[in-house]
Amino acid sequence: MPTKPITVVRSDVWLHPDHAQRYAREPDIDLITLSDTDQAAAWAAMAGAVAYQISSAKDELPRHWHADDALLARAPRLLCVSTTGAGYDTVDVPACTRAGVLVVNQGGANAGSVAQHTLGLILALSKRICETDRLLRTTRGYSREELMGRDIAGKTIGLVGIGHIGRRVAALAGAFGMEVLATDPYLDAAEIAARGAAKVELDDLLARSDIVSLHCPRDGSTLGMMDAAAFVRMKPGALFVTTARGGIHDEAALAAALEAGQVGGAGLDVWDEEPPPLDHPLLKRRDVVATFHTAGVTYEARANVAKYASEQLIGVLRGAYPPRPVNPEVWPAFAARFERLMGFAPASA
Repeated sequence: MPTKPITVVRSDVWLHPDHAQRYAREPDIDLITLSDTDQAAAWAAMAGAVAYQISSAKDELPRHWHADDALLARAPRLLCVSTTGAGYDTVDVPACTRAGVLVVNQGGANAGSVAQHTLGLILALSKRICETDRLLRTTRGYSREELMGRDIAGKTIGLVGIGHIGRRVAALAGAFGMEVLATDPYLDAAEIAARGAAKVELDDLLARSDIVSLHCPRDGSTLGMMDAAAFVRMKPGALFVTTARGGIHDEAALAAALEAGQVGGAGLDVWDEEPPPLDHPLLKRRDVVATFHTAGVTYEARANVAKYASEQLIGVLRGAYPPRPVNPEVWPAFAARFERLMGFAPASA
């Protein structure tokens, strides 16, 4: 029976079965699921692990399993932290970089699903589908004209971020006959045009867009970006949609903007707290379509994430440079630690 000297630990959250099946084909890698029912065994596994497959869901993963300084101190052999999504809210990236730990994500794995969900939120708001559904189940005596919606053809959508997901939203919006604007600090006008949008600055995007849709990461530059002042700069009556991350938009400021009529409706898949409390003010509004961070939760997307995650992390353990590094600047320090622990040098960056 083959020995398994390489230990990979993973969060005790649902992963598509393809993930474990891929590791089963690697006789020298032991995949261990962390469990709070036996914390002593879980921490012992973490202490010997060289890689950690971590959940991206900050409110599903217990805080002590977040990849921060405290956890890294208890995992001296850890070489790589791999998230189960594009986001890395559960990972302290600077702490990992200081420790020489590589962080990778699965950017693009669920992009198609999230883009479809974005269009679903836009259509539900524009056509007032959820309002109509609720009234039809509970009320009589209203006219169809009271629920009159708007077409999205000919409208302008502004994408804040046009990466894996944003470019797919741009394609779908274009197919509906929409004008597409985008702001992205990492891309020039030519590249944004190649992705199906016209490059503008954020203030111009807010002022011109009938729909503002967020597709940017949550980091120091975007946290709280959509605050009260930003909602005031939006075109009066425009729709606000986000499938990005909670915390990028200020929920209280959004509620106030909706109440004032400055924002005409909101489609929200992400929240400060997930799920939000039942008495959350935004959940009480008819002009809000709310989902529970499910934009990327489809059978197809979860299978794709499992494939991306297992193939990328196994590749890293075999010495390959990863296709989706979050902190590429760590590679020299990571490579030195990798060679000491694994006995051979990884690929050059």
